[in-house]
Amino acid sequence: MAEYKLQGLSCANCAREMEEQIQKLENGKEARILFNSSKLVIPDGVPMDRVQKILAGDGAAIVAPAAGGGGVHSHAHDHSHHGHTHGHQHGPSIKLLIGMSAVLFLAALLFGSHVNQTTVIPLYLLAAIISGYQTFIKGLKNLFSLKFNIDTLMTISLVGAFCIGQWREGTFVAILFGINEYLEGLGMEKARKSMESLLEVAPKEAVLLINGEEQIVSIESLKAGDTVLVKAGQKIPSDGIIIEGISSVDEAAITGESMPLTKQKGDAVYGGSLNHDGLLKVQLEKAYQDSSLAKILHLVEEAQETKTPTEQFINRFARYYTPIIMVIAAMVILIPPLFMGGDWHTWIYQGLAVLIVGCPCALIISSPIAIVSGITRNARNGILVKGGIYLEQLGKLDIIAFDKTGTLTKGEPVVEDIKIYDDTFFSIAASVEKSSSHPLAKAVLKKALEEHQAVLLEPENVTVIPGQGVRATINGGEYFIGNEKGIDSAILSKSNKQDIQELKSRGYTLVAAASNEKVLGLFGIADEIRRESKGMLDNLHKLGIKETVMLTGDHQKTAEKVSSTIGIHEYFAELLPDEKVEKVRALTKSGKTAMVGDGINDAPALAAADIGIAMGKGTDSAIETADIVLMQDHLGKLPAAISLSKKVNRVIKLNIGLALGLKVAALLLTIPGLLTLWIAILSDMGATILVTLISLTVLIETKKAGPIQATAIHRPDTAR
Repeated sequence: MAEYKLQGLSCANCAREMEEQIQKLENGKEARILFNSSKLVIPDGVPMDRVQKILAGDGAAIVAPAAGGGGVHSHAHDHSHHGHTHGHQHGPSIKLLIGMSAVLFLAALLFGSHVNQTTVIPLYLLAAIISGYQTFIKGLKNLFSLKFNIDTLMTISLVGAFCIGQWREGTFVAILFGINEYLEGLGMEKARKSMESLLEVAPKEAVLLINGEEQIVSIESLKAGDTVLVKAGQKIPSDGIIIEGISSVDEAAITGESMPLTKQKGDAVYGGSLNHDGLLKVQLEKAYQDSSLAKILHLVEEAQETKTPTEQFINRFARYYTPIIMVIAAMVILIPPLFMGGDWHTWIYQGLAVLIVGCPCALIISSPIAIVSGITRNARNGILVKGGIYLEQLGKLDIIAFDKTGTLTKGEPVVEDIKIYDDTFFSIAASVEKSSSHPLAKAVLKKALEEHQAVLLEPENVTVIPGQGVRATINGGEYFIGNEKGIDSAILSKSNKQDIQELKSRGYTLVAAASNEKVLGLFGIADEIRRESKGMLDNLHKLGIKETVMLTGDHQKTAEKVSSTIGIHEYFAELLPDEKVEKVRALTKSGKTAMVGDGINDAPALAAADIGIAMGKGTDSAIETADIVLMQDHLGKLPAAISLSKKVNRVIKLNIGLALGLKVAALLLTIPGLLTLWIAILSDMGATILVTLISLTVLIETKKAGPIQATAIHRPDTAR
C-alpha cells in the first residue's frame, strides 16, 4: 500500500465518487480516499496515470508521498489552497474570480434598466463563465457519461436557465455556487489544520551522542539503546530513561498534563516531550516509530477516517438522494404542463431550481468536520479516542463500570488510622519495615518517619513469615510486624480485639506491631482513593449516566468503604477476572456500557464492554487495549470527554436536520410555484455555511483544565 497527500480535496461527495472510480481500476479494490485527512491510500499495481486523471477530473492532485511507519508524519501541506476542488483553483485565485464575477454581475444589474437587454446579456454570461467554467466543463463530461453529481445538476440548471432567458438569476446562482464551494472547503481545511497542528508535535531531529561526540540525525534513524543529548527548548526524540541531568519537562503532547514535571536521573521520559530548561542525557528504550507519541499520533490520524454509523447512513442516503431529486425535477417539469394546464416556461424554471436542491454536499459534510474537531479536542486534552465510532458511542453511554485498584484508587496503600498502645510503637515498626520492599511496609515506614519522626534502630535476625509478616530482634527484644494471624492470641487484650474488629469493619488492611508480651499499636491501611474520583462520579451523574458500578477483586468491606466514600451506585467485590467479564456482559444487556480499567489486567473486561476506557500515562498496553485512553492517568477528564462527545452528537443531529430541513423547505415551495433558482442555491449555501460553522464550534475550548498531579499506577499485593 502506498499513501499520498492530496491537495484540493474539500468536497466529501466528490471524494466518495472518486474513490469508487479508483476502486474500479485494475488492483484498485482496496483503494481509499481519506477525506478527513486529505490522503489517498492505494494498493501496489494500480495504474497511477489513470488515478491522477480521475483526481484531476475533480480538481484534486497528489502533492507528495505521506510518510507512514507507525506514526511518523512528514506531511507536505498545501497552505495556499482553501477553496473547493473544482478547477484547481487555489485560495487567492478563486476569491479573485468570484470577485470579478460579482463586479460584472453588479454592472449588469446597474446598466440593465438603462440599456437594451442584449447589451447586458454578455456581462451576465461572462460573469457566469468566470465563476463556474470548470463546473460547466466537468458537468458536460459527466452528462455524456451519465454520471449525475452536483456538477451535472448545476450545469443542467444553468444552461436551462439561460435557454429560457433567466440570465440574471442563472448568473447569480453561478456566483453563489462558487462562494458556497469556497466556504465548504474553508471549513474542512480549518478542521484539517487543527488536526495537522496536533500532529506537528513530533520532533524531526535529535542530537545523537557517539563516543562523546554530538551528531545531528533524523529521528527515523534512532534505535533502542542510543544515547541522545536534549538541550533546553528541544523535544525528547523517543521514550527513554534520563541517565544524566535534571530539568522541567512538558508532557502535554502525550498526557495532556498542563504543568511541566521535574525529571532527573532514573526518570522515564516520553518522545515528543519538551525539555524546558536543563540539559538532559537520555538513553532511548525505543525507536521513535515504536514510541508512545508515534503510536498516539498514528492512532489519532487513523481515528479521523473511521466511519460512524451516522456517517455510513448519510453516505448510503446520498447515493439515492440525487437520483430521487432528478425524478422529482422531471415530474415538476412535466406533470403541471401536461396534466394541469401549466405554463411550460414556468415549470421548466421550477424544475431547474429543484435540480439545484439535489446537491447533497451540505448533508455529507454534516458529520466529518464535527468528528475531526471532536477527536482533535480530546487529543489536545490528553484523551485518545481511537475512532469516530467511539466518539459517537461515548456520548450515548448509559452505564459505566470501574475497576477499583489503580482506577478509582491510586493503587498505593496509605495509613489512614492508627491505634497506639506503647511509646515505642513507631520506632519499632519503622525499624523492622525499613528493609522491606512490600507496599504495606513502605506505607508504614512513610507514616512513621514523615509524621511521627520515628527513631530508626538496627534490627537483627530478620525473618519473613509468608502470609503473616516479619519477625526481628531489636536491642535484645523480639518483635513482630504484620497481620493479626502472627500475634499470639494470649497477648491480645479486650481493647486490642475491639480495635482490630473496628479497623477491619471499616475496610482497612491491618498491620500490627507487637512484642512477645503485648501489642504496641495498630495501623489501618487502605488503598488511597483518587482525589478526583468523587467529583468525577458527581459530574457523570449530572451528565445523565444512569448507573455507575465498581468491579473489584478486593474484600467486601473494602469495596463497601470505597463505594460509600465516592458515591458510586453499585459495587461487586471479590471478583475473579472472568467474573468481571460476566458482570460487564450482563451490564451491556441493560444499556450501552463502558468499562474503565488500567489497561493491563483489565483487558478482558475492557474488550467485553461496548467501549473500553483505559487509564495509563502513555503505557503501551493501555494504548493498544482500549478504545479510549485517558493518557494522563486521571479520571477527572472522563466527564469532559463524555460532554464533548454529547456535543458532537448534538451538532451532527442539528446539522443533518438543517441540511435536510432547508432542502425540504425549498422543495415545498414548488407546490405553489414559488421556488426560484436563487432560493434553491441559497438553501444549499445556507445549509453548508451553517453546518460548517456549527461543526467548528466543537474546536472552541470553553474551559481550560487546571493543573493535575498525575500518579503512576501500582497494583500491590496486600497479602502479608
